[in-house]
Amino acid sequence: MTSPALQSSVLVLNNHFAAVRIINARRAFAMVWKNIAEVVRWVEPEFSMHDFHSWKELSQLREKFDHTDEWVHTVNFTIAVPRIIRLLNYKKMPQPGVKFSRRNIYARDRNRCQYCGKSFSSSELTLDHVLPRSRGGKATWDNIVCACVKCNHKKAGRIPKEAKMKLIKVPRMPQKNPIIQHKLQLVKYRLWRQFLSDAYWNVELKD
Repeated sequence: MTSPALQSSVLVLNNHFAAVRIINARRAFAMVWKNIAEVVRWVEPEFSMHDFHSWKELSQLREKFDHTDEWVHTVNFTIAVPRIIRLLNYKKMPQPGVKFSRRNIYARDRNRCQYCGKSFSSSELTLDHVLPRSRGGKATWDNIVCACVKCNHKKAGRIPKEAKMKLIKVPRMPQKNPIIQHKLQLVKYRLWRQFLSDAYWNVELKD
């Protein structure tokens, strides 16, 4: 199967229906095909479970899906991209706290340079130590910010005040996973809300 829809995000639940991670649709299909997981379909006020074959059969009834659903087309059939899958034999619970990662820092700062305020693609951004490492600055939520190459070079090994630069906001650890916050603003991921209580906002991302 080859389709841009295969890069869509899928919420993964453990067998107790607790959210544990997010993966792409390609990996989700593989797990369902291997009977490692099943598709969770939620249609208010109830949900149903499907293995690969029953999900494939349900996908043929397109009237049961809405315009927000995505589709993968193969030579022999068309199948809907699941939004949620459940692992059949996985009981571990997610670890508390937002994972400190480059991806989450970019999401927290919304891909904006924290000095000039301009937006850039992730490949055009760098991570800057507000207090330089040469002065003992650590890689922590409150000392790392997104910076464009130009601003990073301008600041160099100085603190912002010395470089006559100012942060557009004080860096802090986000209370909730910033990537999931962004995804929940999209209509196609609205079903996730049924399984994302405050205890599960910090699921791991493995696209």
